[in-house]
Amino acid sequence: MVHCSTNLPSGDAVQLECLLRLVELTAPRETARAIVDMVQRHFGCSARVVMWLEDVAEAIGIEGGGRPDRADMQRVAALMAGEEPLRVDGRRVDVRLDDDRAALLLLFPNEVSAPVLDALAPCMRLAGIHLRRALQLQDLHESHKQLEHSEALQRALFAISDLAGSDRDMPDLLRGIHRIVSTLMYAENFFIVRYDAESDSLRFLYFADVEDKEVPDTSRDIPMESLRGTLTWHLIIEGRALMGTMDELRKQVAAPLKPVGPDSHDWLGVPMLRNGKARGALVVQSYREGLRFTPEDRALLEFVGSHILTALERKRNQEDLEQEVRLRTLELAEANRGLQLEVLERQRAERLQAALFHIAQLATADIDENEFYERLHAVVGELLNAENFFIALLSDDRRILSFPYYVDAGARRTASREVGRGLTEYVLRTGVALLGDSERIAELGRRGEVDPARIGRPAFCWLGVPLRVDDQPIGVVVVQSYTESVSYGAADQELLSFAALQIANSIHRRRSAATLQRANAELEQRVAERTRELSEQILQRERAQDQLKHQVMHDALTGLPNRGFLRERLDHILGRLREEPGRRCALLYLDVDRFKVVNDSLGHLAGDEMLKAVAGRLLKCVRAPDMVARLSGDEFAVLIEDVGDRAAAEDVARRVLDTLGVPLQLAGRELDPSVSIGIAIGDGNYIVADELLRDADIALYRAKELGRKRYMLFDDTLAKSAIDVLAMEGELRQALRRGEFQPYFQPFCRLADGEVVGYEALMRWNHPRDGVLGPATFLRVAQDGGHIEAIDWRVFEAACSAIQQLHGTRPFLTINVSALHLQHADFDRRLVRLLERTGLDPARLIIEVTEGSLLDDPERVRGTLERLRGLAVGAALDDFGTGYSSLSYLHSLPLRMLKIDRSFVHALDEGTPATTTVVAAILALARALGIQVIAEGIETPAQRNALLRMGCEFGQGFLLGRPAPIERWADAVPAAVAGAG
Repeated sequence: MVHCSTNLPSGDAVQLECLLRLVELTAPRETARAIVDMVQRHFGCSARVVMWLEDVAEAIGIEGGGRPDRADMQRVAALMAGEEPLRVDGRRVDVRLDDDRAALLLLFPNEVSAPVLDALAPCMRLAGIHLRRALQLQDLHESHKQLEHSEALQRALFAISDLAGSDRDMPDLLRGIHRIVSTLMYAENFFIVRYDAESDSLRFLYFADVEDKEVPDTSRDIPMESLRGTLTWHLIIEGRALMGTMDELRKQVAAPLKPVGPDSHDWLGVPMLRNGKARGALVVQSYREGLRFTPEDRALLEFVGSHILTALERKRNQEDLEQEVRLRTLELAEANRGLQLEVLERQRAERLQAALFHIAQLATADIDENEFYERLHAVVGELLNAENFFIALLSDDRRILSFPYYVDAGARRTASREVGRGLTEYVLRTGVALLGDSERIAELGRRGEVDPARIGRPAFCWLGVPLRVDDQPIGVVVVQSYTESVSYGAADQELLSFAALQIANSIHRRRSAATLQRANAELEQRVAERTRELSEQILQRERAQDQLKHQVMHDALTGLPNRGFLRERLDHILGRLREEPGRRCALLYLDVDRFKVVNDSLGHLAGDEMLKAVAGRLLKCVRAPDMVARLSGDEFAVLIEDVGDRAAAEDVARRVLDTLGVPLQLAGRELDPSVSIGIAIGDGNYIVADELLRDADIALYRAKELGRKRYMLFDDTLAKSAIDVLAMEGELRQALRRGEFQPYFQPFCRLADGEVVGYEALMRWNHPRDGVLGPATFLRVAQDGGHIEAIDWRVFEAACSAIQQLHGTRPFLTINVSALHLQHADFDRRLVRLLERTGLDPARLIIEVTEGSLLDDPERVRGTLERLRGLAVGAALDDFGTGYSSLSYLHSLPLRMLKIDRSFVHALDEGTPATTTVVAAILALARALGIQVIAEGIETPAQRNALLRMGCEFGQGFLLGRPAPIERWADAVPAAVAGAG
């Protein structure tokens, strides 16, 4: 065997040299390079330090730095997952310098000997200490730098606000804004533009450029069409930031780019948005070689831009207000001149108001129809000359025109005729008033608008106004003159139009009152008949309510009380036990053993018969006031209201086991039914029914674990053994280190043909002892221990990488994002970095959020989703219909899809009209809003067929495919998924 040279420096000498070299180093990269140089020089081996800086792995060697290759990352992963900080494998030695962020990888020319390891170990401990301190110091520097940046930004925003509230003129304000922006970033070349959407024009408010000598005119608006194709035009039209060199900018815009002014080495422009619309833009550019803008500069300028827009709008509003004051002063002077005319007009209006009030009173006056029309005539006569006056009304079928009141040349008569082409019909047909002299009336006759034979005696001046009710003409009121001494003008037309509104209303009200009087007479005749019918219906309804109450609180299959009934009864009994401390009750929680086997083997009808038989036998095991209830499926409960001790409850449990163990004839077979029982003794320490149900359920679970067909009594030991939280927290930490969490994928399918269109990534734990565990097993402990976010990000990244193994297809991927993630302001940026690392197209990713995650800060969540949508990442609302205010989020959130909760889908099997109506309404609402719908929890063909009939296109559930690793779907035939499950 060949060993390394034994001519090694002593351990103390190496430690001393290591300490002397590292003590003055503070930067992580410099410390890593010193470690690599020292190890290679003293131990004659090749070395690389792999560490994470800003969440990116970097390999440091004597020749420089770079990204570690796959082999290095595998060695680091194995080292980090192990217990020991040092691993030796032949010529390879791996040392953990930091538990989470740094490792040293060594390759010796020969197999490593014990002396080498003895000399290496203390040196590496010192190196690890210094490298950890360097990493911590760098973290502190980054935090300090971020704090300084935030303070500078805050000072800038305060300065902008102060400028907006000052009395400086606009040019001085803009120069001040330029100085403020220059304190935040390089802004030697800077201009501000304001966009007016109404005129589709743009104005340069401020322009400063060291190279461009053609300064735009800041006093005039420029049509946007004249700037088509320029960078500024693209910035306003597209409403998003542009950044980069001219070549890079050409790739960012949708239309050809038209260069203006001298070429810059780098250009950055951001729109100033208000309600999602561009109202202006800020632009900075660099003519210096090597001076480039960063994404941080872009984000900063976008953030500052909204405040600058607010400041500009405040300043502009102030100037507009001053201009408005000047104009208002001139208007007041003009108004003063018209005051006398207004006084005259008001006197006229008072007369009109009195007339309208008089007409309104006539609507309810106790007078006959003749007197009603005579008084109307008198009121109109007070407003204008109404010597010749008539009212015409249309019949209900609009075919007959009647004249209930007609006064002409002092003679009064009534008449009616079929609707023709007279002047009255012309007003009804056009719906507008007609003021015409003899010449105008003759012109209407020549045009064929009216029939001269229908006109009768020609009038010198004719004025007719339509009578309207709910914008529907019901008749016409007319005044006319046969002499030149009496004519009507626009003022008379206006007066008669006002009066016509009230006349129509009064006529309509009198008609309605007459109709109502007739209806009341008919109604009185029907009241007696209806009273008899109602009495009978009340009796039927009372019986139906009693039956409905019984159905709500009882199980439809067995007739036993249901869970709701049991909870009410338990709450009542527990309240009584708190008042009587010496009394106790017992709850037996039962589960029919192997009931699923009966259902699967003999069918659901046989299963139902078995449940009814079990219910009947349970009733024989209790006495009043004890009760038996069916909780759900094959779960039952027996409530014993008063037990002397635990032995009495156990006696009942043994009696139940014996009674239910008698063979049962079912579907032509003899079955040996059995149950498992959990017993909880209730006393004054229990507050609510759910606590007693929980403890009985825990005891039932333990009884089933021990082999079924037995009972188990709940005690403190059983409660503690239900879950060892501390042990699981330790296992979760180890699982994170060892990478034991992975995504399982459940498909989304088109219901019509079963084609897979996407997958939902679901969390699974590959436990080394217990196998694959679902999130229900460990989720609460992970949340309480603060591990859930780290687990989520591991699963997110693994899912984004794995989905790309499905070659030939491009299904979308959904990931479940909890409210905890959405509380972080940088969630969207971190998600974008993850997509960049994995190479997944953002358009294929959809994040699922629940309604509960929107409650803490809806505006922040909405902003995060809007930014992600700008990057093509979609959003889906999960468990729709079960949250707090489902409908309130649909119109306000940028949603790409919503998922109908499985509770609605499962209820489709029952065929209840209410459930079908709710699902159909959700589908119609989603279609109206342009949101894609996926029904989740489809487990039966009946559910799928019902959804297809209602127009639901996509679905998810065990019928369509169960969650599985990506390898399962990479090998699957897509069309076969429709029959999976």
